[in-house]
Amino acid sequence: MSTHTPITGRPVRVALVGAGNRGLTYAEWIKAHPERAELVAVADPRPAARAAAGAPAEFDDWRPLVENRIADAVIVATQDRFHVEPVLALAGAGYAILAEKPLAPSEEETRRIVEGVERAGVLFAVCHVMRYTPYTDLVKEVVDSGVLGQLVSLDHLEPVGWWHYAHSYVRGPWRSEKDSSPMLLAKSCHDLDWITYIMGGRIEQVTGFGGLKHFRPENAPAGSAERCLDCAVEADCPYSAPKLYLPTLREKGAVWPVTHVTEATDEAGLLKALREGPYGVCAYRSDNDVVDHQVLAMQLTDGVTATFQMVAFTEQTHRQTRIFGSHGWLIGDGERVTVQDFRTGESTVHELGASGSNAADGHGGGDAALVEAFVTAVATGDSGAVRSGPATSLGSHLAAFAAERARHTGTVQTVPAQ
Repeated sequence: MSTHTPITGRPVRVALVGAGNRGLTYAEWIKAHPERAELVAVADPRPAARAAAGAPAEFDDWRPLVENRIADAVIVATQDRFHVEPVLALAGAGYAILAEKPLAPSEEETRRIVEGVERAGVLFAVCHVMRYTPYTDLVKEVVDSGVLGQLVSLDHLEPVGWWHYAHSYVRGPWRSEKDSSPMLLAKSCHDLDWITYIMGGRIEQVTGFGGLKHFRPENAPAGSAERCLDCAVEADCPYSAPKLYLPTLREKGAVWPVTHVTEATDEAGLLKALREGPYGVCAYRSDNDVVDHQVLAMQLTDGVTATFQMVAFTEQTHRQTRIFGSHGWLIGDGERVTVQDFRTGESTVHELGASGSNAADGHGGGDAALVEAFVTAVATGDSGAVRSGPATSLGSHLAAFAAERARHTGTVQTVPAQ
């Protein structure tokens, strides 16, 4: 259903608020498709970040975009705790908005955003990129085909990756619940959203367990130091910062995750950042407090059950999923889907081929497909192009908040029905 005025005769004009890794990734698609969209402005307090975006208009704050509407749409890709104010103000100014996940670190703030954009009547999408990948399309097609029969249960694993966890959640911006949000929300509201999308029902009840088990001072190796560059046992540590960042810089240049560590593009600049900044601190001596493992048990609509596990101690790879139905089961690993039909006893393998599983690789095509869907919705006035609207995203956020309450209290929590 068309609910917004279509844009005809020109590309969609987009402004970017927050030119970090995620914002610049979305901006790349816009700049690669000038016939579809145009990046007209960037707002970020960091001069280097604004320069990297390459927009004709630059601001060190988002407020000028409210005072002078110069675009049709805005991508809000600031840190988790800085979404509420710009999203509400920009929605009030009439912009269509694409907001990075999670929407906010608390239920109250998340509800404020959803209620605010709905009241403003603007097109609003959330960056749940997993909904938009070719792999997800394949899994959804199989599930919706009925070959599995009646859906009964799902088991889903998010293998964060030992080095990715150390980078982003021990040393990086998401290491502290106070400064960002709980790990489940920051990393895995994607997954809770994906589970509901695939299974076709909402999460009604949840319980779970988890904590910060390994990355603690008492687990530091004997003879280790405050920083990796001063450490006598660094060479034997899987979480060594030099082992993580130097080979990437030497082999691939200044790409993610090196670009999170320093704006410098040479080895001397990287070593300086490791000597002085948070990414060179011993992984056992950081100020991190987010969990490094967490498990959930959930009940969905119509008595369907699901389990979810997020764990740091894996290779950094695709999610792993098993779906159990009355007439068949599905096993998926992000690149292929295997389906066994109980009626015939036959197994069918659907191959998609290799695709990137993380932010550096475009999330298996999800990043590009998300922005394309958003631009299409803005251009045509058809919000149906967006798979991750405000009410839908609110559901996965509420499930994450309930799961955190369950973890802290050892209880089963009911997820509010919006």
